[in-house]
Amino acid sequence: MSITATPTPGAKLLTPTDHTLIMIDFQSQMSFATHSIDAITLRNNAALVANAAAGFKVSTILTTVAKSSFSGPMYAEITDAFPGQDLLDRTSMNTWEDAAVIKQINAIGKSRIVLSGLWTSVCIVGPALSAIDQGFEVYVITDACGDVSTEAHERAVERMIQAGARPITALQYLLELQRDWARTETYDMTTGIAKKWGGAYGLGITYAKTMFNAHEG
Repeated sequence: MSITATPTPGAKLLTPTDHTLIMIDFQSQMSFATHSIDAITLRNNAALVANAAAGFKVSTILTTVAKSSFSGPMYAEITDAFPGQDLLDRTSMNTWEDAAVIKQINAIGKSRIVLSGLWTSVCIVGPALSAIDQGFEVYVITDACGDVSTEAHERAVERMIQAGARPITALQYLLELQRDWARTETYDMTTGIAKKWGGAYGLGITYAKTMFNAHEG
């Protein structure tokens, strides 16, 4: 039986309108004990994800735990991307057990959930496994997560994959939302985010534009 290829994207690729992004517990107290990724890279990747989501108008929930009493404020790199957006502060380690968060998820009404935050083995595993159990499709931005050790982070990611979660990375998330350089309305935004937070890839964009007036696509 022959198969006919068509120039259409796969159904499992993310689009700006088909998912809810939840950024969880990017706070000082959680960061102090995070050792699976260095703080600079973590904050950079969190900023890349937040600005990608804000730029593409992705439905986004920002949530903290014990913000005023223990864990501290959410990274400014994230909140600056969503000026005026309320942070949903919780007592539960598992975001999925917080009624206010679930109310927001249901109000948005999307069956795909994308997660990032601290720590991977607690604050990400909890909602990932809970959402999967309730029939949601879950993606985890693994380099915009961190844990108390590399072992803890890797075992958490493995556990989520075994349950059906799909791992992606921060830069992958940005480029998957753009996906076609012919989409000129978001071209400058995407390359601008990549230049600022995309590491060596961003340097390459800057170099090509400056030296040869070259551009993606």
